[in-house]
Amino acid sequence: MTLEISQKMVDAIIEQSRVEYPDECCGAILGPIGSGKPVRLKPMVNAAHSPTFYEFDPKDLLALYREADDNDEEIVVIYHSHTETQAYPSRTDIAYAGEPGAHYVLVSTRKEIAPATEFRSYRIVDGVVTEEKVSITE
Repeated sequence: MTLEISQKMVDAIIEQSRVEYPDECCGAILGPIGSGKPVRLKPMVNAAHSPTFYEFDPKDLLALYREADDNDEEIVVIYHSHTETQAYPSRTDIAYAGEPGAHYVLVSTRKEIAPATEFRSYRIVDGVVTEEKVSITE
């Protein structure tokens, strides 16, 4: 699989990760049901306010699902940042990955690679992590 994502969305996720540093940032990208296309970026608040863990607020998550249903959309991408480690899912990320059809995007903003970032995408199904290609479009 390949994640096709716009440069504008990549830039927005990286900017959010820098603004929310040292805490992990998080959010989702919605798209039309069945299309697999990331269309609408929804930054979320990291309810954990943690540099090592992210968590969607349950009320915000419920609102996100309702909004998606109301607009005939689904979650295409779930993203978050790693502030001090590489852009690879942690054991916690894998355990909490509950959307088998979603692309899980991780961006790393760790100091040793600054000002650069890592932007990677994975599928996580039944605890199995598979990295996928990322195609950034205009």
